[in-house]
Amino acid sequence: MKKIILALVAVLTAAASTSALAWPRSFVNVDGSTTTITAQPTRVLSTSVTVTGTLLAIDAPLIASATDAAGGFFGQWQKVATERSIKKLWPAGSVDLESAYLEQPDLIVVSKSGADSALNQIKELQSIAPTIIVDYSTQSWQELAKQLGEALGSEKQVEKTVAEFDLLVAKAKTQLNLPEGKANIISYHGAGVTNAVAKPEGAHALLLAALGFQLESPDPNWHTGPAFHSDFLRVNYEKLTQLTAETSFLLEATDQRAQRLMSDEVLQNLPSVKNQQVYGLGENTFRVDLYSSKEIINNMLKRFGS
Repeated sequence: MKKIILALVAVLTAAASTSALAWPRSFVNVDGSTTTITAQPTRVLSTSVTVTGTLLAIDAPLIASATDAAGGFFGQWQKVATERSIKKLWPAGSVDLESAYLEQPDLIVVSKSGADSALNQIKELQSIAPTIIVDYSTQSWQELAKQLGEALGSEKQVEKTVAEFDLLVAKAKTQLNLPEGKANIISYHGAGVTNAVAKPEGAHALLLAALGFQLESPDPNWHTGPAFHSDFLRVNYEKLTQLTAETSFLLEATDQRAQRLMSDEVLQNLPSVKNQQVYGLGENTFRVDLYSSKEIINNMLKRFGS
């Protein structure tokens, strides 16, 4: 018995020593700078509501998060955030540094891009706690999760979560009988305003590609406006008439809402409209994380499952 106890103590001591040796650690930010994280974070503050979804998915010790522009959390993980008592901070685009300070975080997460980016306040945030910068627009949520796991010291947890999801995607792919031809993803708002088309390298397109779709790539010359995004191309409404994919998915939409595009007289010659293959990607699909990805997969299985 004594030998067993001594062996157990040795194992625990070794584990503790290994954990201690992991800190401090350096995190390479997306802008090439480096953040030193002195100890494993226990109070994480997210300045990006988009990144918050992935932090929740990997069970990060999240205490507070910025919200969307309307002051809410995304519908796909609202329940999870409530269960974990995640405090709502400022709306996207309105960083409140005093609120961040009062939360006493030991790690702050900032997004490089998007309307929920707090990059302009990076120096002030760095004076509150170690601050890392990530970019969710040019990679899958799984890759983002792996980066966050490095900063949190939760690589094994992240590896398990990602592996389970990748298995779900692989299984779903074998069960889908997809329509022929290419597909596109449209953020459709109608005439008189800017619309958007997903780029192949964006998170939405990457998920559909993993499920077996071939994505149409919009012409970069269609871009309009001063803002450039890595995941979607902002285009004038008239450019939508030049899309050629046989199937279209509408961002943040159910199949019922997709009928609005189907009824648009200007877009009647789109191949996807002629094929009667315009679908909603899902009501909670504005951003891609574990939760919205599962919604998209479930919708695809209901629609194209064999």
